[in-house]
Amino acid sequence: MTDQVETNTDATDGSEEQQGPQFAIQKIYVKDISFEAPNLPELFNEEYKPQVKMEMNSQSRQVADDHFEVILNVTLSAEIEDKVAFLAEVQQAGLFFIKNFNEEQTHQLIGAAAPESLYPYVREAISGLIGKTGLPAIQLAPVNFMGLYMERLNQVQQEQKEGSASETAENSTTH
Repeated sequence: MTDQVETNTDATDGSEEQQGPQFAIQKIYVKDISFEAPNLPELFNEEYKPQVKMEMNSQSRQVADDHFEVILNVTLSAEIEDKVAFLAEVQQAGLFFIKNFNEEQTHQLIGAAAPESLYPYVREAISGLIGKTGLPAIQLAPVNFMGLYMERLNQVQQEQKEGSASETAENSTTH
């Protein structure tokens, strides 16, 4: 018995027939990675209770029609007293296919859904890097990317309101 797969060639023949919204990961890759543990092996003799700090942001760019590169940048540093235990920097990237969404939905996919899908790869990369030092593992907590996205969107909208209010006040006083 053989498996047969039917394909719809109409979608690729150049017809302009409207399809539903499409969001797919095309590729996931490391764009840049850096790790430093400048105070090893001396720290092996100290009690390991690090102060851990994480910084995270994302950036994106359109690379072709309906294709966007999203890069999730994560910097994780750990210090014990005044000594750096480690510094890890990971730029995890993905190529995403986004089609037939409105501008607001596309922005949301790029700003929340894409970084959310990259984050497990960042966690794995950082965990592997730390593991190779012989230091105890650090488990990065889950991140609510939609919550961060909405918070940032509200902040930008508030800044725009304040900017337009001060601009209106300036215009009314200069006329």
